[in-house]
Amino acid sequence: MMDVFIADQIPEQALQILRENNLSFEMYQGEKLIDKATLLAKVASVKYLITPLSTQVDQDIIDAAPNLQLIANFGAGTNNIDLDYAAQKGIPVTNTPFVSAVSTAEVTIGLMLALSHRMVEGDSLMRGAGFNGWAPLFFLGHQLEGKTLGIIGLGQIGQEVAKRMHAFDMKIVYTQRTQAPAELEEKLGATYVTKDELLKQADIVTLHIPATPATNHYLGEREFKLMKNSAILINAARGQVIDEKLLPEMLNQKEIAGAALDVYEAEPAVSDELKAMKNVILTPHVGNATVEARDAMAEIVAKNVCAVSKQETAKYIVNDVK
Repeated sequence: MMDVFIADQIPEQALQILRENNLSFEMYQGEKLIDKATLLAKVASVKYLITPLSTQVDQDIIDAAPNLQLIANFGAGTNNIDLDYAAQKGIPVTNTPFVSAVSTAEVTIGLMLALSHRMVEGDSLMRGAGFNGWAPLFFLGHQLEGKTLGIIGLGQIGQEVAKRMHAFDMKIVYTQRTQAPAELEEKLGATYVTKDELLKQADIVTLHIPATPATNHYLGEREFKLMKNSAILINAARGQVIDEKLLPEMLNQKEIAGAALDVYEAEPAVSDELKAMKNVILTPHVGNATVEARDAMAEIVAKNVCAVSKQETAKYIVNDVK
């Protein structure tokens, strides 16, 4: 019996931790994401499953693993796993929070800068027709200083974004279900406003909320029309939180000025309409794709497996195991 099945290739750091704890494991080596049939077969006899957030772990997978004692999700999100069913079966599910916040915040800020200063557009131009030389009105973008940044969700990532953009002399407003403590607001230079107020005020809107039934299409037609015509949208959270099918129409109608997306509603698929737009930047879900963040995530999943193997409690359990 294999102790651990790892449903995608993960950093060596995790494997070394498993070896040091005398746990046997198999790691999926395919170039594409693991298919359901393969996953069903692999989990049949294992005690611990390490899975990326891109792999669905549904009731079928859980039922196929009668010896399963832990599902360690390699990612902060957990909407790929049937948490309630795992809890019914007495299987804890863990995630990897906090450690990817800085990386995702940096990507968010990179997208803001690239879109505001038209960097990707400029790169495309230089690889094609090129330009005739510097001119006063050529290829103008917008600086961030003095602009209003609207942060939707002031959690770990939202806070890291606010901290950095405060140094850019941006006005920062945020919204979420409950107002943050006054000392945190003061530290970040952030002001709490309603959702509608944020959308009306912000020159840049950035999303940092999870994908839940309550946040599905959190930004739809009504919200896009509340935004400034000059505003840009950044989404490095989850694709489902905006109405992605409607986004090209809103851009074409100049309801908003541009968008930068690192996540997609039907990921990894992206619409041809979005691909064709010059005022849209598309990146392949690289929010936490740094050596530092992925190593830290690997350490968490491996140590959680080792803890459960020693009959200890894992960290970051996200479901209500009875």
